[in-house]
Amino acid sequence: MSTLKGTKIIEIAGIGPAPFAGMLLADMGAEVILVDRKQNYGKGSKFEVSGRGKKSIAVDLKSEKGIELVLKLIESADALIEGFRPGVMERLGLGPELCLQKNENLIYGRMTGWGQTGPLANAAGHDINYISLAGALGSTGRNGEPPAPPLNLIGDFGGGGMLLALGICAALVNVKNGGKGQVIDAAMTEGTAQLMSMIYGMKASGFWTDQQQSNLLDGATHFYDSYECKDGKFVSLGSIEPQFYSILLDKMGLDSNEFSEQMNKEKWNEYKAKFKKVFLSKTRDEWCEIMEGTDICFAPVLSMDEAINHPHNKERNSFSTIDEVTQPSPAPLFSETPSKIKHLQNPIGEDTKEILDSIGWTEQIDDLISSNVIGGD
Repeated sequence: MSTLKGTKIIEIAGIGPAPFAGMLLADMGAEVILVDRKQNYGKGSKFEVSGRGKKSIAVDLKSEKGIELVLKLIESADALIEGFRPGVMERLGLGPELCLQKNENLIYGRMTGWGQTGPLANAAGHDINYISLAGALGSTGRNGEPPAPPLNLIGDFGGGGMLLALGICAALVNVKNGGKGQVIDAAMTEGTAQLMSMIYGMKASGFWTDQQQSNLLDGATHFYDSYECKDGKFVSLGSIEPQFYSILLDKMGLDSNEFSEQMNKEKWNEYKAKFKKVFLSKTRDEWCEIMEGTDICFAPVLSMDEAINHPHNKERNSFSTIDEVTQPSPAPLFSETPSKIKHLQNPIGEDTKEILDSIGWTEQIDDLISSNVIGGD
Protein backbone atom coordinates (compact mmCIF):
# COMPACT_ATOMS: atom_id res chain seq x y z
CA MET A 1 0.00 0.00 0.00
CA SER A 2 1.20 3.50 -0.85
CA THR A 3 1.08 6.49 1.49
CA LEU A 4 -1.82 8.30 -0.22
CA LYS A 5 -3.74 5.24 -1.45
CA GLY A 6 -7.47 5.98 -1.32
CA THR A 7 -6.97 9.71 -1.92
CA LYS A 8 -8.53 11.22 -5.05
CA ILE A 9 -7.07 14.39 -6.59
CA ILE A 10 -8.62 16.30 -9.49
CA GLU A 11 -5.97 18.16 -11.48
CA ILE A 12 -7.08 20.80 -13.97
CA ALA A 13 -4.52 20.62 -16.77
CA GLY A 14 -1.83 23.30 -16.81
CA ILE A 15 1.92 23.61 -17.15
CA GLY A 16 4.90 23.48 -14.79
CA PRO A 17 4.46 23.45 -11.04
CA ALA A 18 0.82 22.31 -10.69
CA PRO A 19 1.38 19.15 -12.78
CA PHE A 20 4.58 18.53 -10.80
CA ALA A 21 2.58 18.64 -7.56
CA GLY A 22 0.13 16.16 -9.09
CA MET A 23 3.01 13.89 -10.06
CA LEU A 24 4.37 13.86 -6.51
CA LEU A 25 0.96 12.95 -5.12
CA ALA A 26 0.44 10.26 -7.79
CA ASP A 27 3.84 8.74 -6.98
CA MET A 28 2.73 8.51 -3.35
CA GLY A 29 -0.35 6.52 -4.33
CA ALA A 30 -3.06 9.12 -4.84
CA GLU A 31 -5.52 8.63 -7.68
CA VAL A 32 -4.87 11.75 -9.74
CA ILE A 33 -7.44 12.48 -12.45
CA LEU A 34 -6.17 14.96 -15.01
CA VAL A 35 -8.96 17.03 -16.55
CA ASP A 36 -7.50 18.21 -19.83
CA ARG A 37 -8.87 20.30 -22.69
CA LYS A 38 -11.11 18.46 -25.11
CA GLN A 39 -8.87 19.39 -28.07
CA ASN A 40 -6.04 17.49 -26.41
CA TYR A 41 -7.88 14.17 -26.57
CA GLY A 42 -5.53 11.44 -27.77
CA LYS A 43 -2.45 13.59 -27.30
CA GLY A 44 0.18 13.20 -24.61
CA SER A 45 3.73 11.94 -24.53
CA LYS A 46 5.64 9.47 -22.41
CA PHE A 47 8.32 12.17 -22.18
CA GLU A 48 5.97 14.39 -20.15
CA VAL A 49 7.34 13.06 -16.87
CA SER A 50 4.96 15.14 -14.74
CA GLY A 51 2.06 13.24 -16.32
CA ARG A 52 3.17 9.89 -15.00
CA GLY A 53 0.82 7.86 -12.85
CA LYS A 54 -2.28 9.91 -13.68
CA LYS A 55 -5.63 9.05 -15.23
CA SER A 56 -7.11 11.54 -17.68
CA ILE A 57 -10.23 12.76 -19.38
CA ALA A 58 -10.59 15.46 -22.05
CA VAL A 59 -13.45 17.87 -21.31
CA ASP A 60 -14.85 21.02 -22.92
CA LEU A 61 -14.67 23.34 -19.92
CA LYS A 62 -16.55 26.04 -21.80
CA SER A 63 -19.67 23.89 -22.01
CA GLU A 64 -22.33 23.71 -19.30
CA LYS A 65 -22.31 19.92 -19.36
CA GLY A 66 -18.52 19.83 -19.12
CA ILE A 67 -18.59 21.96 -15.97
CA GLU A 68 -21.34 19.75 -14.56
CA LEU A 69 -19.11 16.73 -15.17
CA VAL A 70 -16.14 18.27 -13.34
CA LEU A 71 -18.35 19.31 -10.41
CA LYS A 72 -19.59 15.72 -10.22
CA LEU A 73 -15.99 14.50 -10.04
CA ILE A 74 -15.30 17.03 -7.30
CA GLU A 75 -18.14 15.67 -5.13
CA SER A 76 -16.10 12.51 -4.40
CA ALA A 77 -12.63 14.07 -4.52
CA ASP A 78 -10.29 14.88 -1.64
CA ALA A 79 -8.49 17.71 -3.40
CA LEU A 80 -8.33 19.80 -6.55
CA ILE A 81 -5.23 21.34 -8.13
CA GLU A 82 -5.33 24.30 -10.50
CA GLY A 83 -2.63 26.62 -11.81
CA PHE A 84 -4.46 29.39 -13.65
CA ARG A 85 -4.27 33.13 -13.06
CA PRO A 86 -6.62 34.42 -10.34
CA GLY A 87 -10.25 34.49 -11.47
CA VAL A 88 -10.01 31.99 -14.34
CA MET A 89 -11.57 29.11 -12.41
CA GLU A 90 -14.32 31.42 -11.14
CA ARG A 91 -15.15 32.47 -14.70
CA LEU A 92 -15.33 28.84 -15.77
CA GLY A 93 -17.81 28.11 -12.99
CA LEU A 94 -15.34 26.07 -10.95
CA GLY A 95 -14.33 28.59 -8.31
CA PRO A 96 -13.58 27.48 -4.76
CA GLU A 97 -16.81 28.78 -3.25
CA LEU A 98 -18.97 26.68 -5.58
CA CYS A 99 -16.71 23.63 -5.31
CA LEU A 100 -16.72 23.74 -1.51
CA GLN A 101 -20.52 23.92 -1.61
CA LYS A 102 -20.44 20.65 -3.54
CA ASN A 103 -17.90 19.09 -1.18
CA GLU A 104 -17.23 20.79 2.15
CA ASN A 105 -14.16 18.63 2.77
CA LEU A 106 -12.53 19.50 -0.54
CA ILE A 107 -8.97 20.87 -0.46
CA TYR A 108 -8.75 23.47 -3.21
CA GLY A 109 -5.11 23.93 -4.16
CA ARG A 110 -4.26 27.06 -6.15
CA MET A 111 -0.82 27.44 -7.73
CA THR A 112 0.29 30.84 -9.05
CA GLY A 113 3.49 32.81 -9.35
CA TRP A 114 2.48 35.97 -7.47
CA GLY A 115 -0.39 34.63 -5.35
CA GLN A 116 -4.13 35.21 -5.52
CA THR A 117 -3.91 38.80 -4.26
CA GLY A 118 -1.56 41.78 -4.49
CA PRO A 119 -0.63 44.34 -7.17
CA LEU A 120 1.04 41.73 -9.40
CA ALA A 121 -1.55 38.98 -8.97
CA ASN A 122 -2.91 39.22 -12.52
CA ALA A 123 0.39 39.83 -14.32
CA ALA A 124 2.10 37.18 -16.41
CA GLY A 125 5.39 35.83 -15.15
CA HIS A 126 7.79 32.89 -15.09
CA ASP A 127 10.14 31.27 -12.60
CA ILE A 128 12.93 33.79 -13.20
CA ASN A 129 10.59 36.66 -12.31
CA TYR A 130 9.20 35.04 -9.15
CA ILE A 131 12.61 34.17 -7.73
CA SER A 132 13.76 37.71 -8.56
CA LEU A 133 10.99 39.23 -6.46
CA ALA A 134 11.77 36.89 -3.56
CA GLY A 135 15.42 37.93 -3.41
CA ALA A 136 16.77 34.57 -4.54
CA LEU A 137 18.07 35.37 -8.01
CA GLY A 138 19.81 38.53 -6.84
CA SER A 139 21.68 36.50 -4.23
CA THR A 140 23.34 34.27 -6.81
CA GLY A 141 26.03 34.76 -9.43
CA ARG A 142 29.60 35.99 -9.61
CA ASN A 143 30.47 39.50 -8.52
CA GLY A 144 29.97 41.99 -11.35
CA GLU A 145 28.13 39.50 -13.56
CA PRO A 146 24.38 39.11 -14.17
CA PRO A 147 22.79 36.35 -12.06
CA ALA A 148 22.51 33.11 -14.04
CA PRO A 149 19.02 31.53 -14.09
CA PRO A 150 19.19 28.37 -11.92
CA LEU A 151 17.04 26.53 -14.49
CA ASN A 152 13.43 26.81 -13.29
CA LEU A 153 14.03 24.69 -10.21
CA ILE A 154 13.58 27.20 -7.40
CA GLY A 155 10.31 28.97 -8.23
CA ASP A 156 8.39 26.46 -10.34
CA PHE A 157 9.29 23.25 -8.59
CA GLY A 158 10.89 23.87 -5.17
CA GLY A 159 8.93 26.98 -4.18
CA GLY A 160 5.90 26.06 -6.29
CA GLY A 161 4.88 22.47 -6.94
CA MET A 162 6.65 21.02 -3.89
CA LEU A 163 5.06 23.65 -1.65
CA LEU A 164 1.59 22.95 -3.04
CA ALA A 165 2.00 19.19 -2.56
CA LEU A 166 3.09 19.80 1.05
CA GLY A 167 0.11 22.07 1.62
CA ILE A 168 -2.29 19.48 0.24
CA CYS A 169 -0.82 16.74 2.44
CA ALA A 170 -1.11 18.99 5.51
CA ALA A 171 -4.71 19.87 4.65
CA LEU A 172 -5.52 16.17 4.16
CA VAL A 173 -4.33 15.52 7.71
CA ASN A 174 -6.51 18.38 8.95
CA VAL A 175 -9.59 16.85 7.32
CA LYS A 176 -8.71 13.44 8.72
CA ASN A 177 -8.55 15.02 12.19
CA GLY A 178 -12.05 16.45 11.85
CA GLY A 179 -11.35 19.73 10.06
CA LYS A 180 -13.05 20.99 6.93
CA GLY A 181 -11.90 21.61 3.39
CA GLN A 182 -10.13 24.85 2.57
CA VAL A 183 -8.38 26.87 -0.12
CA ILE A 184 -4.59 26.75 -0.43
CA ASP A 185 -3.05 29.89 -1.96
CA ALA A 186 0.43 28.70 -2.98
CA ALA A 187 2.55 31.48 -4.49
CA MET A 188 5.93 30.77 -6.02
CA THR A 189 7.28 34.07 -4.70
CA GLU A 190 6.49 33.04 -1.13
CA GLY A 191 7.62 29.45 -1.66
CA THR A 192 10.95 30.78 -2.90
CA ALA A 193 11.17 33.08 0.13
CA GLN A 194 10.57 30.03 2.34
CA LEU A 195 13.51 28.31 0.66
CA MET A 196 15.57 31.40 1.51
CA SER A 197 14.66 31.29 5.23
CA MET A 198 18.17 30.47 6.43
CA ILE A 199 19.73 33.14 4.22
CA TYR A 200 17.29 35.79 5.42
CA GLY A 201 18.12 34.78 8.98
CA MET A 202 21.83 35.18 8.33
CA LYS A 203 21.22 38.57 6.74
CA ALA A 204 19.21 39.73 9.76
CA SER A 205 22.11 38.72 12.00
CA GLY A 206 24.60 40.71 9.92
CA PHE A 207 26.42 37.58 8.76
CA TRP A 208 25.16 37.86 5.16
CA THR A 209 25.41 40.85 2.83
CA ASP A 210 23.54 41.75 -0.37
CA GLN A 211 26.80 41.90 -2.33
CA GLN A 212 27.09 38.98 -4.74
CA GLN A 213 29.94 36.55 -4.17
CA SER A 214 30.88 37.92 -0.78
CA ASN A 215 29.27 35.35 1.51
CA LEU A 216 29.81 31.86 2.84
CA LEU A 217 27.58 30.01 0.37
CA ASP A 218 27.61 32.13 -2.79
CA GLY A 219 31.00 31.23 -4.26
CA ALA A 220 33.07 33.81 -2.41
CA THR A 221 35.07 31.36 -0.34
CA HIS A 222 37.80 29.02 -1.50
CA PHE A 223 36.30 26.07 0.37
CA TYR A 224 32.70 26.32 -0.92
CA ASP A 225 32.84 26.54 -4.70
CA SER A 226 33.43 24.55 -7.88
CA TYR A 227 36.80 24.20 -9.63
CA GLU A 228 37.90 23.33 -13.12
CA CYS A 229 40.15 20.32 -13.52
CA LYS A 230 42.86 19.41 -16.01
CA ASP A 231 40.37 17.83 -18.41
CA GLY A 232 37.97 20.80 -18.41
CA LYS A 233 35.52 19.07 -16.08
CA PHE A 234 34.60 20.38 -12.63
CA VAL A 235 34.44 19.33 -8.99
CA SER A 236 32.55 20.90 -6.09
CA LEU A 237 33.70 21.55 -2.53
CA GLY A 238 31.71 22.30 0.61
CA SER A 239 34.38 22.04 3.30
CA ILE A 240 32.85 24.50 5.76
CA GLU A 241 33.53 22.78 9.08
CA PRO A 242 37.16 22.99 10.32
CA GLN A 243 37.59 19.22 10.51
CA PHE A 244 36.44 18.84 6.90
CA TYR A 245 38.61 21.75 5.79
CA SER A 246 41.61 20.08 7.40
CA ILE A 247 41.04 16.89 5.38
CA LEU A 248 40.65 18.97 2.21
CA LEU A 249 44.02 20.65 2.68
CA ASP A 250 45.65 17.31 3.37
CA LYS A 251 44.19 15.66 0.26
CA MET A 252 45.21 18.65 -1.85
CA GLY A 253 48.77 18.39 -0.52
CA LEU A 254 48.68 21.91 0.94
CA ASP A 255 50.37 23.26 4.08
CA SER A 256 47.66 23.76 6.71
CA ASN A 257 49.64 26.60 8.27
CA GLU A 258 49.64 28.53 4.99
CA PHE A 259 45.83 28.22 4.73
CA SER A 260 45.04 28.48 8.44
CA GLU A 261 42.84 31.60 8.25
CA GLN A 262 39.89 29.79 6.74
CA MET A 263 37.20 32.33 7.71
CA ASN A 264 39.25 35.47 7.03
CA LYS A 265 37.46 37.13 4.11
CA GLU A 266 40.57 39.10 3.29
CA LYS A 267 42.33 35.82 2.48
CA TRP A 268 39.62 34.20 0.37
CA ASN A 269 40.73 35.51 -3.03
CA GLU A 270 44.35 34.66 -2.37
CA TYR A 271 43.50 31.15 -1.21
CA LYS A 272 41.11 30.60 -4.11
CA ALA A 273 43.73 31.50 -6.69
CA LYS A 274 46.03 28.83 -5.24
CA PHE A 275 43.19 26.28 -5.10
CA LYS A 276 42.49 26.87 -8.80
CA LYS A 277 46.08 26.02 -9.73
CA VAL A 278 46.04 22.84 -7.68
CA PHE A 279 42.79 21.53 -9.15
CA LEU A 280 44.02 22.22 -12.68
CA SER A 281 46.88 19.80 -12.03
CA LYS A 282 44.68 16.68 -12.15
CA THR A 283 41.66 15.40 -14.04
CA ARG A 284 38.25 15.20 -12.44
CA ASP A 285 38.48 11.42 -12.19
CA GLU A 286 41.86 11.67 -10.48
CA TRP A 287 40.40 14.06 -7.91
CA CYS A 288 37.48 11.66 -7.41
CA GLU A 289 39.94 8.88 -6.63
CA ILE A 290 41.54 11.09 -3.98
CA MET A 291 38.49 12.80 -2.47
CA GLU A 292 35.20 11.05 -3.20
CA GLY A 293 33.75 9.24 -0.19
CA THR A 294 35.84 11.19 2.32
CA ASP A 295 34.58 13.82 4.78
CA ILE A 296 35.83 16.67 2.61
CA CYS A 297 32.26 17.35 1.41
CA PHE A 298 33.20 16.73 -2.21
CA ALA A 299 31.43 15.67 -5.39
CA PRO A 300 32.17 15.70 -9.09
CA VAL A 301 30.01 18.13 -11.09
CA LEU A 302 28.09 15.71 -13.31
CA SER A 303 26.05 16.05 -16.46
CA MET A 304 22.58 14.49 -16.41
CA ASP A 305 23.86 11.43 -18.27
CA GLU A 306 26.68 11.06 -15.77
CA ALA A 307 24.32 11.51 -12.81
CA ILE A 308 22.11 8.69 -14.05
CA ASN A 309 25.08 6.34 -14.16
CA HIS A 310 26.92 7.36 -11.00
CA PRO A 311 27.39 4.31 -8.70
CA HIS A 312 25.75 6.00 -5.70
CA ASN A 313 22.63 6.92 -7.66
CA LYS A 314 22.49 3.46 -9.24
CA GLU A 315 22.80 1.74 -5.86
CA ARG A 316 19.85 3.75 -4.51
CA ASN A 317 17.82 3.47 -7.73
CA SER A 318 17.60 7.26 -7.82
CA PHE A 319 16.59 7.09 -11.48
CA SER A 320 14.18 4.76 -13.24
CA THR A 321 14.00 3.80 -16.90
CA ILE A 322 10.56 2.86 -18.18
CA ASP A 323 9.87 2.37 -21.87
CA GLU A 324 13.25 3.96 -22.67
CA VAL A 325 12.41 7.11 -20.68
CA THR A 326 14.92 7.68 -17.87
CA GLN A 327 13.60 9.94 -15.13
CA PRO A 328 14.00 10.59 -11.40
CA SER A 329 12.48 7.89 -9.23
CA PRO A 330 9.83 8.78 -6.63
CA ALA A 331 11.24 10.31 -3.45
CA PRO A 332 11.48 10.36 -0.48
CA LEU A 333 11.78 6.67 0.33
CA PHE A 334 9.19 5.19 2.71
CA SER A 335 10.01 2.04 4.69
CA GLU A 336 6.41 0.79 4.95
CA THR A 337 4.49 2.47 2.12
CA PRO A 338 6.83 2.74 -0.86
CA SER A 339 5.99 5.12 -3.66
CA LYS A 340 6.14 3.99 -7.28
CA ILE A 341 5.70 5.12 -10.86
CA LYS A 342 2.43 3.47 -11.84
CA HIS A 343 2.88 4.18 -15.54
CA LEU A 344 4.11 6.86 -17.91
CA GLN A 345 1.70 9.44 -19.27
CA ASN A 346 -0.98 7.72 -21.32
CA PRO A 347 -2.83 9.34 -24.24
CA ILE A 348 -5.18 12.01 -22.89
CA GLY A 349 -8.65 10.59 -22.40
CA GLU A 350 -7.62 6.95 -22.26
CA ASP A 351 -9.28 6.55 -18.86
CA THR A 352 -12.57 8.26 -19.77
CA LYS A 353 -14.80 5.22 -19.35
CA GLU A 354 -13.26 4.26 -16.00
CA ILE A 355 -13.61 7.82 -14.70
CA LEU A 356 -17.23 8.20 -15.79
CA ASP A 357 -18.10 4.74 -14.46
CA SER A 358 -16.80 5.83 -11.06
CA ILE A 359 -19.33 8.68 -10.84
CA GLY A 360 -22.26 6.74 -12.26
CA TRP A 361 -22.25 8.37 -15.70
CA THR A 362 -21.69 5.18 -17.70
CA GLU A 363 -24.84 5.50 -19.76
CA GLN A 364 -24.02 9.10 -20.70
CA ILE A 365 -20.65 8.41 -22.32
CA ASP A 366 -21.88 8.15 -25.92
CA ASP A 367 -24.03 11.28 -25.63
CA LEU A 368 -21.16 13.25 -24.08
CA ILE A 369 -18.85 12.25 -26.92
CA SER A 370 -21.38 12.91 -29.69
CA SER A 371 -22.21 16.34 -28.22
CA ASN A 372 -18.50 17.22 -28.04
CA VAL A 373 -18.51 17.62 -24.26
CA ILE A 374 -15.69 15.09 -23.90
CA GLY A 375 -13.12 13.65 -26.24
CA GLY A 376 -13.69 10.11 -27.40
CA ASP A 377 -13.97 7.74 -30.32
